[in-house]
Amino acid sequence: MKVIFSRKGVDSAAGRLASALVDGRPYSLPIPAGRTPSPTRYCDLGEPYRRLARELSGDRLARQAYCHLDPDLDPAVLAVRPAGWRGALGQWGGALGHLQRHGVGEGDLFLFWGLYRDVELAKGKWRYCGPRKHCLFGWLAVGEVLVAGEDGSHLFQRHPWLADYPHARPGWNANKAIFVAAPQLEIGGRIFPGYGLLRRAIVLTAPEASGPSRWAVPAWLDPTRGGTGMSCNPPSRWNDGQVTTAPRGQEFVADIGDRGDALDWIAEGLAGNCA
Repeated sequence: MKVIFSRKGVDSAAGRLASALVDGRPYSLPIPAGRTPSPTRYCDLGEPYRRLARELSGDRLARQAYCHLDPDLDPAVLAVRPAGWRGALGQWGGALGHLQRHGVGEGDLFLFWGLYRDVELAKGKWRYCGPRKHCLFGWLAVGEVLVAGEDGSHLFQRHPWLADYPHARPGWNANKAIFVAAPQLEIGGRIFPGYGLLRRAIVLTAPEASGPSRWAVPAWLDPTRGGTGMSCNPPSRWNDGQVTTAPRGQEFVADIGDRGDALDWIAEGLAGNCA
């Protein structure tokens, strides 16, 4: 199995703010769609996503109008879902090429992370109340990889629920792929949903770090302690159980094979923590 630490949601560049931790629960705010095709506007999002995006950005995201809802993991983020809907992730361009070079496909696991801050209600509005940190917020076990091309509408006959998914729509200028979730994820005889959100975020940033990109990592991942390492992060970035992650990296791939310690770490993170 390959584990992909996949960066998603607003951050200091895309959206210019952090996603929200509400009493420890992560709400990943989608990035502005920009010039990419999307049928979804910020005002279409369910609560608390819509309100968090509006109030934390000072209405700036609402003025952007359309957002890029990807990965799409929460059935409640939109009021209406087509029959057969399930979790999906789209990727394109250089990031897709990186995944393809590492052979990411069916049976592999995406762990989604992003930039977060704790939030609180003050005078009836959401505001930030904590430092920036990187957190895991969701997962997707790959059940199928769909080649979308520049116009993925040919996928609608087989998967009609993709009609509103941004990476399946026409209007892109590059080839794309859609990673569709498996029905379930089995780890050591334990069964989990094939995709979803965490009830409580798993903080990656080391407690004493001066910035969010310094992570405390388990031994199975740390190459200085016999771990697998992960793509985009050469040996010089690792030291004594920590890694300073690549600043613009989007997909970090770790080939764990059948390592029991890595599988146990994943199962422990999901157990009792599936929203």
